Amino acid sequence: RSLHILSHVYIYVREESMIRGPQFLTTLRSHTVWEHTPVKLYCTVEGYPTPLVKWYKDGVSIDRSSIKYNVQDNVGIHTLEIAKCETDDTAQYTAVAGNIHGQVSTQASVIVKSKSVCPPLLSSAVPMLLEIKYTKINITFLETFGSVFGIEGDTVTLAATMTATPNLANLQPEAQWFRDDHRLSDSKWVKIESARGKTKLTLPHLNKDDEGVYSLRVVTKGGDAVHSAFVSCADGPPPVPGAPGAPMDIKIHDANRDYVIVSWKPPNTTTEGPIIGYFVDRCETGTENWVQCNDSPIKICKFPVPGLFEGHSYYFRVRAINSHGISKPSRMSDPIAALDPTEFERLHAIKLGGKLDVVIYHDDVEDGKKVPGTPSKLRASETDRTYVVLSWKPAPYQGQAPVWYYIEKVSGAWQRVNTQVPVRSPRYAVFDLAEGKQYLFRVLAANMYGTSETSEPTEPIQTQELRGVPSAPGQVVATRETDTSLLIQWAEPKEPNNLIGYYIDVCVKGSKDWASANHKPHKNNKFVVQGLTTGETYAFRVQAINELGLSDESQESSPLSVKAALTTPSAPYDIALLACDGESMVLNWKHPIHSGGSPVVEYYIDKHRHGEHTWREINIPPIKERLFKVEHLSAGAVYEFMVYGGSLAGLGAPSAPSKAFHCDAWTMPEPGTVPKTSLKQVSILKMKCA
Repeated sequence: RSLHILSHVYIYVREESMIRGPQFLTTLRSHTVWEHTPVKLYCTVEGYPTPLVKWYKDGVSIDRSSIKYNVQDNVGIHTLEIAKCETDDTAQYTAVAGNIHGQVSTQASVIVKSKSVCPPLLSSAVPMLLEIKYTKINITFLETFGSVFGIEGDTVTLAATMTATPNLANLQPEAQWFRDDHRLSDSKWVKIESARGKTKLTLPHLNKDDEGVYSLRVVTKGGDAVHSAFVSCADGPPPVPGAPGAPMDIKIHDANRDYVIVSWKPPNTTTEGPIIGYFVDRCETGTENWVQCNDSPIKICKFPVPGLFEGHSYYFRVRAINSHGISKPSRMSDPIAALDPTEFERLHAIKLGGKLDVVIYHDDVEDGKKVPGTPSKLRASETDRTYVVLSWKPAPYQGQAPVWYYIEKVSGAWQRVNTQVPVRSPRYAVFDLAEGKQYLFRVLAANMYGTSETSEPTEPIQTQELRGVPSAPGQVVATRETDTSLLIQWAEPKEPNNLIGYYIDVCVKGSKDWASANHKPHKNNKFVVQGLTTGETYAFRVQAINELGLSDESQESSPLSVKAALTTPSAPYDIALLACDGESMVLNWKHPIHSGGSPVVEYYIDKHRHGEHTWREINIPPIKERLFKVEHLSAGAVYEFMVYGGSLAGLGAPSAPSKAFHCDAWTMPEPGTVPKTSLKQVSILKMKCA
């Protein structure tokens, strides 16, 4: 459709609507202000249809008609202004943008400080340097969450309660949730609720994409308090017995006006047959009509989907196939719009009659030239086994007639690639190439008046060659972690071949019933297997994964029983002076609270004399009892002592220094002490302390 604005000037308007969910380009920023001063929060958002923005204060909707708040919306820029802040305006403010394709939110805190806390100025003529000190806030978890083992479709809730000391109304800690160190926020699959002293994360429909280590970080001025636990998600019942589990982690790459590239990760097949291939499905947003994109199964975890309608938005999902049947579909992807990624770069505004701004494409402006110029800087921005994504720089903008492009390839003789589909975007994916073969490409521009010269050809571009799945991982070693978990480590495969991650299997000693320890590929070569039975003995094996599938299994680890790992003991405490004769002191202390899983069998003592800078060892051979006579002391001197406990795991932390003990002979009889301590009397004291 064309719009006649001025003589010989036409603006081409696309009929397709540009459908996009809302997205924040600029998020809210937190502020700390003095009371009775103004503050303005602002954000920018884009989307089509134009998103509506609602504001909330601590989860309560803000009334736009309130005289306290000035809410403005102006061409994607949204502001909330408080002209005169009061201390009760200290809160968390949220902007929620939504249209028919979804909603997103952004949050920020406003802290209003009272001026009454500032000391009065002694004189306006004398500058005063104010030392500003912050209050360190300590967090104590009262209730926490543990590891969770669920199956697909379950609802899982992780909750924690905490207390802050001191508990200041205008300095409340912020609760942040993470999965595998990636910050989480409210979405269709994750719900987060936080109130004073409480926070809760809910996974309303558990999926293998949700598996991982979940961490709650409570952020304060004095640092972070962190609690973590593992959430496991096993496959739900398959549609038919023996069918594989669903693929996961569906990603969209290189979205363009008529195609996208979809990638995913393969499921574990510990108890199922090997994967034969995959089906990719698409669904246009606003409908429930899923359409299969490939007629025959594809064997790699990446697939280009052509034939999309420009300006339309789509969801994608993937199903796995083995000899028994087809899996349940994966969790669907986020919606993606089929749009020209360079479209907004080619827009600019012109003035008609010096007053009216009209947004048009650069190539719609008449400059007297007819035939388009030659494109340049042609290159491959992505190369795969059977396709190459090309991009180039358009020639200076030409004429009012639309410009399109033709791509040619050569592997023997030049031939045109896109004979049926004109390309308007300076970016194009060439599919159906031979694996491991070299090609040259060139591009030319065309319009209704003719075609340009061909561009300079690219350097030889070679498609990737199928190298197979990774080789099997190396030696697997299990070590003790806790009384319900073991730490598994292994050597990386010698031939990674674009490694994606690993699957770990576990089996009780003497059994051949292997089970999956993780249901989403793990990226590192160490993994803590949770939920084991205390006292049971297990073996482990590992498989590596790439986009072609799973490697052979590693050799099994040596069996290992589950019990808490040995740790060094905690520090002894409460060092007491039992006797002093002016030349020696008899010391006693209390046993470490935590032994570390092995008995504390020996102790070491250090001493420090006031006036000296170093601590010195007293006993080289270890002490077996919690009683020791320190000899060769100087009368009248002052000493401090520290004690270490030792076990099979090693030497523990030192105790806190004792009180300052004066080496003065005790002359007054006191219970439990004697003026001159004999070996026999020390033995009696040992019996009393035992």
